[in-house]
Amino acid sequence: MARGDTPQDSYHLVGISFFILGLGTLLPWNFFITAIPYFQGRLAEANSTAGTLGTNHTGPADTFNFNNWVTLLSQLPLLIFTLLNSFLYQCIPETVRILGSLLVILLLFALTAALVKVDMSPGPFFAITMASVWFINSFGAVLQGSLFGQLGTMPSTYSTLFLSGQGLAGIFAALAMLMSMASGMDVQTSALGYFITPCVGILMSIMCYLSLPHLEFARYYLAKQSSQAQDQELDTKAELLQSDEKNGIPNSPQKAVLTLDLDPEKEPELEREEPQEPGKPSVFIVFQKIWLMALCLVLVFTVTLSVFPAITAMVTSSTSPGKWSQFFNPICCFLLFNIMDWLGRSLTSYFLWPDQDSRLLPLLACLRVLFIPLFMLCHVPERSRLPILFPQDAYFITFMLVFAVSNGYLVSLTMCLAPRRVLPHEREVAGALMTFFLALGLSCGASLSFLFKALL
Repeated sequence: MARGDTPQDSYHLVGISFFILGLGTLLPWNFFITAIPYFQGRLAEANSTAGTLGTNHTGPADTFNFNNWVTLLSQLPLLIFTLLNSFLYQCIPETVRILGSLLVILLLFALTAALVKVDMSPGPFFAITMASVWFINSFGAVLQGSLFGQLGTMPSTYSTLFLSGQGLAGIFAALAMLMSMASGMDVQTSALGYFITPCVGILMSIMCYLSLPHLEFARYYLAKQSSQAQDQELDTKAELLQSDEKNGIPNSPQKAVLTLDLDPEKEPELEREEPQEPGKPSVFIVFQKIWLMALCLVLVFTVTLSVFPAITAMVTSSTSPGKWSQFFNPICCFLLFNIMDWLGRSLTSYFLWPDQDSRLLPLLACLRVLFIPLFMLCHVPERSRLPILFPQDAYFITFMLVFAVSNGYLVSLTMCLAPRRVLPHEREVAGALMTFFLALGLSCGASLSFLFKALL
């Protein structure tokens, strides 16, 4: 098909579909961490139905370290499947990966919703919930990587829409929590409504994905992706016949994260340049070029996940019991973080500062370590070691504002600057490396959260 015959996205249906799919990929993580008080309540009470959506259970009552474990078991699958992507994405068809992952996530969320009405002792409830968290996030990692692979051949606007949907998933979860709490219904009914909400979101994601083959615009680019995959397979076979050399560089399905500025229409130009290259880019050489960006990314996510939500979800309002104290954590921790994080990510659309050669970027990433003691010294009741130096709510809100904006901005900045430090043919490897270090930072932060909580 000639370039002038490229179909149009009628009524922006493909863009809307990828926005909803982006929302669906991060709904599991956000709905579980936003409901931490509910889970802690059920684990703390002898009567398992006594857990509430809005009341914090901290200190000795949190004997299961739920917020630490839910963070760790949510991020480890991302690291594991990033390492296994070369095997998984070549052996299982794309449609099976995407639809299968969505269906499993839907079933496990339905199980979580059903458990709201089931009387269960804390031990088995904790074990079932942790197993659900692990499998939901494992399939979520497969889903996210597969969708990024599809976006790789589409115009960059659709990758942006997908990432915008992911950015709004946390806001959506926090608003669902607030609506459940404000509904005036009993605890069980409001919790049931809360966990049914992501089931509806996943169902919408399934419908959106199933509709893509029926849209001419999506068919055009999906066929293009299939053609490129076949060409790549033929090229690989030819290389194996011509040489015994083996270069173990997998095709990263997350490459769309780092190549948003590449338009598919430029691909023929890049293909003409490829024969001039001596071979596939070296992972070590690419790492030498982007190691500072990768280090900053690891540091940013390590700091963020070490205190959010493990420590921040334990902070309570210092005011007397009332409506504000009940809504304090959902608003000031989860809703505020997600809004400001999304704002921080959006800022890179207008300016990129500091630039890739500036020493300010690693300095700013290192300065975020200060947030760890700041949050640990906020109003967390029933602590045994550290004092409370910032009891007022205003301190926590101020810290959270800067914490969230800096997280979103620095993450987006490093992901934007890394591709600029490498040659065009090296961007795919740079994308795979940055995705790995992103997952490494998340896992390191989740692991450190156990230590910081123990120091309180």
